[in-house]
Amino acid sequence: MRRGAALWSWSARSAAVNSQRVMNPQPDIASAAALIADPARAAMLIMLVDGRAHPAGELACCAGVSASTASFHLAQLVAGGLLSVEKDGRHRYYRLAGEKVVSLLEHLASVGPGESRRRRAPNRAMERLRFARCCYDHLAGSLGVAMTKAMLSHGYLAQGDGKALLVPPRGVQWFGQLGLDVERITPGRHGIACQCLDWTEREHHLAGPLGTRFLARACELGWVQRPPSTRAVDVTPKGWQALKAHLGLARPPGASSLARL
Repeated sequence: MRRGAALWSWSARSAAVNSQRVMNPQPDIASAAALIADPARAAMLIMLVDGRAHPAGELACCAGVSASTASFHLAQLVAGGLLSVEKDGRHRYYRLAGEKVVSLLEHLASVGPGESRRRRAPNRAMERLRFARCCYDHLAGSLGVAMTKAMLSHGYLAQGDGKALLVPPRGVQWFGQLGLDVERITPGRHGIACQCLDWTEREHHLAGPLGTRFLARACELGWVQRPPSTRAVDVTPKGWQALKAHLGLARPPGASSLARL
C-alpha cells in the first residue's frame, strides 16, 4: 500500500507539473541555444552578421566543413528560425532572419570568453566589420571604441551613473560645432548618451540618441559612408582628416586594406 501510494503521489505531482506547463508555456530557449552551440553553425551565423546574404559554399568554407555538411546545418538554422533563404535559380542565399538574431549573436559574443578558437583566419568581410560597423544605428567596432575613448579624454563626454554618459559644457560646444544641438536631443532610457559593450572589442562605444545622431551627422559631413547591403562603415579621406583634427585619431596601418568589397 505504501509503495502504491508513493507511485500515485508521484504521478499526481507529475500531472500537476505538466498541467502547469500547458497553462504557463515557457519560451523555447533550449532549441535556439542548441542550434547556436554547434561550432560550425556558430561560425556561419557570425559570418552572416555583416547583414549580407551568402551562398552555402562561402558559409561552408568559413565554417571549415564540406558542402553536404553545410547544407545540413543551414537547413536546421532555417527550420529553427535563425536564418532566411532566398532562391535565385539554382542558387540559394542565406541571411540572418532579422535584427533580433543579430542582437542575440552580438550579446552572446560579448559575454563569451575573451579569446575564441578560429577554424580559419578571419576573412576580409569580418575584419572590415571589426574595424567599423553599425550597431543598431550607432558606430561600433574598433573605430567606434577609439572615438568614444577620445571623446572622453578630450572632455566631450563624461562617465555618468551606470551605463550613462554625460555631455559636459565642453562637449555641448564641440558637438554644436559639428551641427548637433545636444540640448534638443530627446533622452532615452539611459539619458541622451550611454555605453554599449562592443562584441568584437569587449570595450564600450557611444550609443543612445546622441550616438545615433552623431553617426547620422558623420554621414552628412562626408566623414563616413554606409554602403548598402552590409553593416560595415567606410571612413572617407575627409573623415580621417576630421578625426585627426577633432579627436587626434590617425588612420591605422591596416585601414587602407578595409576598402569596400
